[in-house]
Amino acid sequence: MEKIKGLVAAPFTPMTTDGAINLNIIPSYYQFLKQNGVAGAFINGSTGEGVSQTMQERKQVTEAWANEIKQDASPMKLINLVGGTSYQECIELAKHSQSVGVDAIAILAPFYFKPPSVKELAEFVKMIGQAVPELPVYFYHIPVLTGVGFAMIDLMKELHGQMPNFAGIKYTHEDFMDYLSCLHFADGQYDMLWGRDENMLSALVLGAEGSVGSTFNYAAPLYHQLMAAYEKGEIKEARLLQQQSIDMIRLLGKYGGIGTGKAFMRYVGIECGGFRLPVKAMAEEAYQQFVQDVKALEMEALFSKGE
Repeated sequence: MEKIKGLVAAPFTPMTTDGAINLNIIPSYYQFLKQNGVAGAFINGSTGEGVSQTMQERKQVTEAWANEIKQDASPMKLINLVGGTSYQECIELAKHSQSVGVDAIAILAPFYFKPPSVKELAEFVKMIGQAVPELPVYFYHIPVLTGVGFAMIDLMKELHGQMPNFAGIKYTHEDFMDYLSCLHFADGQYDMLWGRDENMLSALVLGAEGSVGSTFNYAAPLYHQLMAAYEKGEIKEARLLQQQSIDMIRLLGKYGGIGTGKAFMRYVGIECGGFRLPVKAMAEEAYQQFVQDVKALEMEALFSKGE
């Protein structure tokens, strides 16, 4: 299976003022990402509020993004998160994803009744993957949200040779030892997509070639420059660019976490509305102060812009 290289944005799901999904924004959103050199989209994930949507809404969002892919002569890759606590719902979403033409799906660890060992986690993943045997399947490793923190090298050992369509892992964790072991496993056969924007440089040193991140939505030029500096051996410059990424990401914590990402999108010209509860949406007064803080970063040229 072809590995994905470059930046994969994790798009926000646009919402109206009353909290309904706003599919009308997705065509311009897709073109916005394409203009900024993004290689793919990881939809319905943490950033996309997939777990806060109904089954029907997730299908509608998937169809809207897939429709843009179908109309594009040189489309981005499209990965859809189908996981979940119910393997039956995951299978339904996986089959739907296949029917509308996504490139791959991703599966999340069950986060309420958690698997007691990596063997049960592997069985859960295989059960879903077997329902769509021709569709590449990624595992989405984000223990800070799922509470499931098994070493991914152990999961790979369980799936290797048992699940032909297992493609790799979206790795959103700071265990560099485990990540490097996964990169080397089976002669580097699997795609290891890095998932922590704030320490991408460290992952590049280990050998990461593809990354999935929310800040790629609005700051893709920053990360393109970071990767280019690293590839040219300009390590000091790469470090400075990573620090700018960190300074930008600190604003998410200052203004309430993941929901701040939609404020960044508003800042660069893509209106995505607010987040659903329990994530707190940013008030207008706070947004005005946020804009001043963004300008104070003095990195305007590193934010994504539309044509």
